[in-house]
Amino acid sequence: MNSPKQDDRCPWCGKDPLYVAYHDHEWGVPCHDERTLFEFLILEGAQAGLSWLTILRKRANYRRAFDGFDPAKIARYGEQEVVRLLGDAGIVRNKLKIAAAIDNARATLALYESGGRLDELFWRFVDGRPVVNRWKTLAEVPVFTPTAEALSKELKRRGFRFVGPTVIYSHMQATGMVNDHLVTCPRHKAVTAC
Repeated sequence: MNSPKQDDRCPWCGKDPLYVAYHDHEWGVPCHDERTLFEFLILEGAQAGLSWLTILRKRANYRRAFDGFDPAKIARYGEQEVVRLLGDAGIVRNKLKIAAAIDNARATLALYESGGRLDELFWRFVDGRPVVNRWKTLAEVPVFTPTAEALSKELKRRGFRFVGPTVIYSHMQATGMVNDHLVTCPRHKAVTAC
């Protein structure tokens, strides 16, 4: 895939190479992979109150610190692992966010044990197909939608934490449940064709 010219991209990614690569290759691409959906759930929760670029820069550290985002391993974390994570300068050392990641792994396992999947749970809120928006400016892009509110409510009901509507809408954007690339960005058309 050819990368868009800088002036054509969604302006939020700026010129940072990591952010540009994320924009050009990941953001908005429909994702149905369980591990990736779980990873973004943890990363979006960690991002709350911070910039996404901060989290992208720590992403490899998160993968290392959280056992490759394996929910079965994370669900077994106890106090020793919490202490280890709180001492890890490579991640956001927030006790509430770390506890939420563990709780989210446990909620994910409970979902699996009931015969469900994250893919099915998330994507049913958009009828299994990405919502293709046609924003012309960043000012038009919402921070959350009624769909994100409904998904957030369902996740909370199932025991997930740090899954407010804004976090969930970011997750929906990241995993391609919604295409929020601006219509002037070449990725809008490319992602729509996925």
